[in-house]
Amino acid sequence: MSQNLIQASSGTPWADWQHAAHLARATWISPAQLCPPGRRLVLVAPHPDDEILMAGGLLTHFRGREEDLLLISATDGEGSHAGSEHWTEHRLRRQRPLESRQALTQLDLNVNHLEWRRLNLKDGNLPREEAFLVNHLTQALRPDDVVMATWRGDGHCDHEAVGRAAAQAAQARKAQLVEVPVWAWHWAQPDDPRLPWPRAHRIELDESALARKRKALAAHVSQLTPDDLRPPVLPASLLDCLLQPFELMFL
Repeated sequence: MSQNLIQASSGTPWADWQHAAHLARATWISPAQLCPPGRRLVLVAPHPDDEILMAGGLLTHFRGREEDLLLISATDGEGSHAGSEHWTEHRLRRQRPLESRQALTQLDLNVNHLEWRRLNLKDGNLPREEAFLVNHLTQALRPDDVVMATWRGDGHCDHEAVGRAAAQAAQARKAQLVEVPVWAWHWAQPDDPRLPWPRAHRIELDESALARKRKALAAHVSQLTPDDLRPPVLPASLLDCLLQPFELMFL
């Protein structure tokens, strides 16, 4: 798959997804079932907003157990506004990690108490860094870890590279792999056969977790505001899907 999927799609509204039979059949799972206290969650985010889009609600359950969390940020997200005079790569490289820090604080996490690795790899270039990612993750993972990454078929080259690297490292270290669709909500159709529905699970988000996720996402100002005549990087229809009272994961 390629980013052409994302660019070619005008977006699939949540109203359409509501009629998806496969989505309705996805098994419900609690945060404690996925990653009980004492078990570590290793979350690999291709770009600085992906950890919130993927699992902002789940992460609220790590308040007070930050030692069970390893966050790996592959890039600084400097490629989100190609050719922009306002959001230059230099500015984004500084701004987007700050947005991430603010977002995690909005989830009520103590950022100083969790391990957060920033790899500073080039945004849009992660397929070329895949061997490095596999090596880094293989060294970072422990056999009992839950490693969460963007889905290997998500339609964005960086998301797919992170997913493949995490899958390879998880297999090598006998860790549990969890893949999360992000951009698939935008380009896929309800009951789309390209999605691995037999592996689909949903984590239920209560009102408090969803409210914190919404506040955390709002910290990513660079991705949510128009740039001159360009629309925001994150379309409203995509955000609507990702701010439902659950998070979809492939186990």
